[in-house]
Amino acid sequence: MLIRKSKPHDIRSSEITPSGAYMDRRRFLATGAAGAGAVLFSGLFMPTVGRTAPLSGVIKGSYTVDEPLTDKEAATTYNNFYELGTGKDDPVENAHYLKTDPWTVAIDGLVKGAGTYSFEDLIHPHKLEERVYRLRCVEAWSMVIPWVGVPLADVIRRLEPQGSAKYVAFETLVDPVRMPGQVRNALPWPYREGLRMDEALHPLTMLAVGMYGESMLPQNGAPIRLVVPWKYGFKSIKSIVRISFTEEQPPATWNMQNPREYGFYSNVNPDVDHPRWSQAKERRIGEFFKRPTLPFNGYGEDVASLYAGMDMTKNY
Repeated sequence: MLIRKSKPHDIRSSEITPSGAYMDRRRFLATGAAGAGAVLFSGLFMPTVGRTAPLSGVIKGSYTVDEPLTDKEAATTYNNFYELGTGKDDPVENAHYLKTDPWTVAIDGLVKGAGTYSFEDLIHPHKLEERVYRLRCVEAWSMVIPWVGVPLADVIRRLEPQGSAKYVAFETLVDPVRMPGQVRNALPWPYREGLRMDEALHPLTMLAVGMYGESMLPQNGAPIRLVVPWKYGFKSIKSIVRISFTEEQPPATWNMQNPREYGFYSNVNPDVDHPRWSQAKERRIGEFFKRPTLPFNGYGEDVASLYAGMDMTKNY
């Protein structure tokens, strides 16, 4: 077996293997000459790493999609999580480093409920619900996942932000011991993201603590992550340790890293190509053929009004 070791240098976005090429290589290795047949996931993905626990008392949420769920093994072994490594296999291989108990989330900024909360206390007063969402990556791959969590709006209202708070900002843990990918300066740490307040309060936006009826695995962003289904996946920040309420637009990591390629809003828009690949089509993990990308990832009826009058080419 060949063991790939990281080199201690930065990774430019231009050096990252496009998802399509990566998936094609994995597909070839897994299926050999079968070629045009359906992708067989048994043997293609590694066994899931990490322990999960069933989440009790979960109610069915009102949001779902009439599409097959992504295979659980696929969703938990093919991941983008640079804190655990830049390769798609790295997060599951390094997941054992990320210890998530105990875990606290700092709340600060323009908010009455400032303080430090255990993630359980932050979530506890609210009923866990399961919602089936599409998740679209900027690299033209997508999934359909049954997320378990609570509406972010419920948490925000409980925390009572001030009227001057126009944005909600998020940060991921910085700890190179638990997140060995941070030894390399692939991105400026901590990973940061932000939403406009009306986006954060939208009923589709959720704080997720689980998938497939079980607690979240480290490689998927344990113990608590954001899910914003009409935006590209990198907006769904993982392993959150800080939530801030601000008047000014907060920094967002990929927008800081390469503003030409990644805008602050990052809404799924098939008419705005990434400079290095088209966004017009996507490949659902587990499918051979690509499908057309839907505006706002198919959630336009719910969220398009948030951006009425905005230039969606300029504000990508």
